Amino acid sequence: MESKTAVAALSALAQENRLDVFRLLVQAGAAGLPAGQIAERLGIAAPTLSFHLAQLKHAGLVHQRRDGRSLIYATNYDGMNALMGFLTENCCAGDRAGCGVPVCEPQSARLVRRKSKGARS
Repeated sequence: MESKTAVAALSALAQENRLDVFRLLVQAGAAGLPAGQIAERLGIAAPTLSFHLAQLKHAGLVHQRRDGRSLIYATNYDGMNALMGFLTENCCAGDRAGCGVPVCEPQSARLVRRKSKGARS
């Protein structure tokens, strides 16, 4: 990861609501959460949440996907781990093997997909 990318990610996380959103999405795992559920859990108004999610997405820390009419947001674990790697790349005098540097590997989530109206069973 380049310094410029790390600064963008750290800047996105340097705001209380965005940090709360990011931490909630990390807890949610690979399945992510619908925007409405994030807003409800954190008590953030929808327009404000939309702004914060856009900032996190732009920084490469979250992904967005559509499920029917809902937007589902999930942590971009590759982006998060790249940021952690950047921050700790000189840990233990450069010998990261014995350093115990954390890397997050989320549990795989089973996605439930809705059948489209024209689909047959």
